[in-house]
Amino acid sequence: MRRTLLPLLCGVLAATALVTHPAQADPSPAVSPSADSTVRPAPGESAPADPAPPARRRAAAGSGDQPYASYWHPNTILDWNPATDPDARFNRSRVPLRPRVSDPALKANANARSAEGRVASLVSFAPTSGNPSQGALDPNYYAFTHWQYVDTLVFWGGSAGEGLILAPNATVIDAAHRNGVKVYGTVFFPPTAYGGQIQWVRDFVTKSGSTYPVADKLVQVAQHYGFDGWFINQETAGGDAALATELRSLMKYARAKGPVEFMWYDAMTESGSVSWQDALTTANDAFLSDPARVSDSMFLDFGWTSAKLNSSRDLARSLGRDEHELYSGIDTEANGYNTGVPWDAVFPAGQPHVTSLGIYRPEWTWKSSTGPADFRAKDSRFWVGANADPSNTSTSSAWKGLATYIAESTPVTAKPFVTGFNTGHGDFYNVGGTRVRDGGWNNLSVQDVPPTYQWIVSSTGSKLTPSIDYGDAYEGGSSLRLTGRLDAANTVRLYQTRLPVAADTKLSVVVKTPAAGATNLKAAVAFTDSPTSFTTIDLGATGGTGWERRTLDLSAYAGRTIAQLGLQAAGTADSYDIRVGQLAVYDGAVDSVAAPTGMTVLGVTDVSATRKSLRLSWTGAGQAHHYDVYRRNPDGTRAYLGATPNDAYFVPRLDRSGTESATTIEVEAVGAEYGRSAAATTTISWSGTPPTDTNLALNRPATSSSQCNANEGPAKAVNGTVNGGNTDKWCALAATKWLEVDLGSVKTLTRFVVKHAQAGGESPSWNTRDFTIQVRAAASDAWTTAVTVTGNTAATTTHPVTATARYARLTITKPTQNADPAARVYEFEAWGS
Repeated sequence: MRRTLLPLLCGVLAATALVTHPAQADPSPAVSPSADSTVRPAPGESAPADPAPPARRRAAAGSGDQPYASYWHPNTILDWNPATDPDARFNRSRVPLRPRVSDPALKANANARSAEGRVASLVSFAPTSGNPSQGALDPNYYAFTHWQYVDTLVFWGGSAGEGLILAPNATVIDAAHRNGVKVYGTVFFPPTAYGGQIQWVRDFVTKSGSTYPVADKLVQVAQHYGFDGWFINQETAGGDAALATELRSLMKYARAKGPVEFMWYDAMTESGSVSWQDALTTANDAFLSDPARVSDSMFLDFGWTSAKLNSSRDLARSLGRDEHELYSGIDTEANGYNTGVPWDAVFPAGQPHVTSLGIYRPEWTWKSSTGPADFRAKDSRFWVGANADPSNTSTSSAWKGLATYIAESTPVTAKPFVTGFNTGHGDFYNVGGTRVRDGGWNNLSVQDVPPTYQWIVSSTGSKLTPSIDYGDAYEGGSSLRLTGRLDAANTVRLYQTRLPVAADTKLSVVVKTPAAGATNLKAAVAFTDSPTSFTTIDLGATGGTGWERRTLDLSAYAGRTIAQLGLQAAGTADSYDIRVGQLAVYDGAVDSVAAPTGMTVLGVTDVSATRKSLRLSWTGAGQAHHYDVYRRNPDGTRAYLGATPNDAYFVPRLDRSGTESATTIEVEAVGAEYGRSAAATTTISWSGTPPTDTNLALNRPATSSSQCNANEGPAKAVNGTVNGGNTDKWCALAATKWLEVDLGSVKTLTRFVVKHAQAGGESPSWNTRDFTIQVRAAASDAWTTAVTVTGNTAATTTHPVTATARYARLTITKPTQNADPAARVYEFEAWGS
């Protein structure tokens, strides 16, 4: 078996590729989905050292430090108690798993099939020890928006060096459940070549009388955090038939204690040996049924063929199991939609799906991207197809997109339904159309249900282009935008739904136009008695250029059920441009919401004299959709700190404003119909006299000429840290290398500080050698060079200046001490007042 590694871009110890044998030919065992992204060595090869970093220390009780997703070894999970784990309450999801439906009459693609093959997505959002519980101040994140094609998300992770058992964080559970997608944590027993110890497996199944203590904890963790099950990946050699039997018994025991589900990975066989079958066979079928139900599903390793899948289907049926409880694995970690897959073997054209599909590491679309726009284009290509139209997936590529095979499902089955087309990350945050925060962020807990169809436009003339726009929003960091030449009616299908209409049901649409006047836009509604025929309701004209709401009475359709929601643009415009900031269906008046009570500061960490991080809690209002957290500014305005559906929230950054001695924190409940409560408040005190000289570039909007990877963008150079690992930097490979920071207004600058590769723990040979720093007061001004450096070798350089400027630009002319072409800057600081 051949082994290759991904190139180590920019000196980063990147996740190594899992190289599988071609599914049609090579019968040797495939490289398995190892959670710490190691590659199993070929026979006779030596294994590299375990690359996993040491486990992150958990926050002490009473601190205001960042909480992270939970991870353990089998023996350490026995000590876990949510009452004593200070991070536990921040990892709880409060979003129940929504039911969802799929109407075959409304599937986008004629080839797609409903209620057959399902999709499991195995995603590593971050290293095992590095998954923030509630988002972060960084827009670069795998903000997935194609939930309509996925049934189960496995929160992938685990490593010998950090922990074998990884529970999903709250944000991923929240987003998945809102879309009707189950979430599993991961239990990973690595190969011995990568630190695996068979004793860990034995610890996992150790009994105490008639109980399995670790299984009890797996059930407790899943129920407390609110997720659905566990993916078991046992690849450690040295087991025997007795150990294999105990693993099966543990799963049956836990399922009976549940509810909790298990997906078993095709690695360990009933004999106890690790031998990938690439199929359901008599060597591993007891892990599915023995004959009682053992696991809920099985992930088949990557070397399957048509013959193997057909025999797997037949064997599953003989066991009384649905063949779609088998997930045929494909490995997309290295090549994404350039991965060779024998699609006809699993999803034969015009015939029932043979099995379901398991996708290993689809976040390739984010990991391999050069920036946010590239990620979104790649993700659309991966899931929807080359034409960004699920109804038309024709292409010369072998990868047609998952929409070719899987009919869309929808969780929009009950009122109220509200979407602001918020994808859960962005460069600012708006509430009610007002900017309440500048700067990047990610938080999937506030992601709205994405459009079911991305995108289907029907027209007899030119077709408009729908898109998610990240330049403006009504709620969150994005909105829906329709642009293009309008010369005929355009109907845009957005959501498949199942919403009953009552006598008081309303349809509300918030729109924004570049100028006052006709919107040329209608709401489009189809009903289940004629699901493909749209009834349209005109939205009229706007009176200005701000966000405006149109509330439409649906009482004339009482007793019918909405099957689709969309929009129709009709009229003429050479350059049509309209944003939709919210779409809502609800009954009666917008519900009032009770305010939270019992606001408490659980802990505070003083990051500096002018910055703190906080842990907050409150008693929630039962009908709240989520809670918005603000600070009150000295001038009476409010600044947004974040949001959560939970009753506890971590504030990653609270900055002192001027010389204020205290800051008021406010939390308000937001209802399911987006009514807002009065605020609960608490006060944070500041001590001492703040220094007049501060890092004005800290967490300010930053742009750059390019970036090496999606997680090495310009925001990393102004986030205030150098110790977050070797992706805690801006990295650039393009011929032109510059980083620009907007300080917000003209400031008096006293010095610049640049922290180079060595400051972040990388090789001194990669410290920036030659660079300049330029400044200007306005975007229309010419740049003035304030600093010129040649021949630098230091890890950190300080450059005193006397300047006034709003914009600062670092331009790198020789990025390293040698011929390495990548620039690596961990921090770019602009000090002043």
